[in-house]
Amino acid sequence: MTMDQAELSTDQVLRRDIPWETYMTTKLITGTGLQLLRRYDKKPENYKAQLLDDDGPAYVRVFVSILRDIFKEETVEYVLALIDEMLSANPKRARLFHDKSLKDEDVYEPFLRLLWKGNWFTQEKSCKILSLIVSGRPKSQDSAVANGASNSKKELTTINDVLKGLVEWLCTQLKKPSHPSRGVPTAINSLATLLKEPLVRSSFVQSDGVKLLIPLISPASTQQSIQLLYETCLCVWLLSYYEPAIEYLATSRSLPRLIEVVKGSTKEKVVRVVILTLRNLLHKGTFAAQMVDLGLPQLVQNLKAQAWSDEDLLEALNQLEEGLKDKIKTLSSFDKYKQEVLLGHLDWSPMHKDPIFWRDNITNFEEHDFQIVRVLITILDTSSDPRTLAVACYDISQFIQYHPAGRIIVTNLKAKERVMKLMNHENAEVTKNALLCIQRLLLGAKYASFLQA
Repeated sequence: MTMDQAELSTDQVLRRDIPWETYMTTKLITGTGLQLLRRYDKKPENYKAQLLDDDGPAYVRVFVSILRDIFKEETVEYVLALIDEMLSANPKRARLFHDKSLKDEDVYEPFLRLLWKGNWFTQEKSCKILSLIVSGRPKSQDSAVANGASNSKKELTTINDVLKGLVEWLCTQLKKPSHPSRGVPTAINSLATLLKEPLVRSSFVQSDGVKLLIPLISPASTQQSIQLLYETCLCVWLLSYYEPAIEYLATSRSLPRLIEVVKGSTKEKVVRVVILTLRNLLHKGTFAAQMVDLGLPQLVQNLKAQAWSDEDLLEALNQLEEGLKDKIKTLSSFDKYKQEVLLGHLDWSPMHKDPIFWRDNITNFEEHDFQIVRVLITILDTSSDPRTLAVACYDISQFIQYHPAGRIIVTNLKAKERVMKLMNHENAEVTKNALLCIQRLLLGAKYASFLQA
């Protein structure tokens, strides 16, 4: 595909003059078709609008028959541009394609075929038009055929064929876009509408589509990329109502990415759709525990402090906060401890001084390359709260005492210099626990305990 074809605009295409009379001479369009086209083509928008109000289905029949019978690229592009113009001016005109007078017309087939056959202009317009026509159908029509019950002998394209064909094309665009900058946004824009359809959700999941969305969930800065991020998150939100998709989301890196997006986004519509998604996922599988691990309770508190105008968002934040609080209550003692450390607010809750807690959980401190020990050491640098500093020093000293390699690990993590600084702290509770920590670090647990006694 040449780039100039890809960059065609609807306006450019509509400047062309199409020799409709020649097509009638060669019997590719009927006399009635020619009359309708002469009446419609190159006329002002308000005049066209009146014609569509008076005789819309007849124009749809002519447009669809041209796309079915004529293969000349310039003409195909021109008719797609006419339909695109008509639907952009008023998307409700998609209903015209489902008029009873068209029940023997296969209105879907030309667009479905052109998705795969044409240049980028043709593919993009076919995708957009097909998505609008599909979304505009009366739902009572989802029986055996696409356009209602038909006595016609020819096989019409069923709605299932259309939706599956569309999903296949959309997934292909996400894997290997036909256009370098517009393939992916076009596919996502279409999916954000189509994933409301149960059949699209199931086809999309079966086509392994969920994993194609995950890389697109990342903080955005430009207007264009913010819109793409918003529509991607909208797709994930629609999928969060569908159990098989939730399983895919659970095994991918979707949750950390969604939380990063909320942290880095100032756009209310982006934050809203992600928070609504997180609320949907809260009670599914292990999502709640992961949310707690990823520091979502603190993030929700921060978000609640901001001035949002959207009531759905505020309600979802409250529900998320309550749900996470309930989850923390049901966590094991180590999970609760971990949550406290990750939030960076430490207090003398019973587990800090409970020998059974340390004995039973000491190996859990090894998770993720001693993540909790590292966070405790970071708190010594970053916290200004005396109680938090005192408890952090105490917990590091407990780790040294209960872990067989505690002294070596804490020394390697460069904790000593940070604890030494706190020995001169103005708060007596901090200096007392910093001293205990240094004693255990330098003398070993037995001698330090003897000194304490």
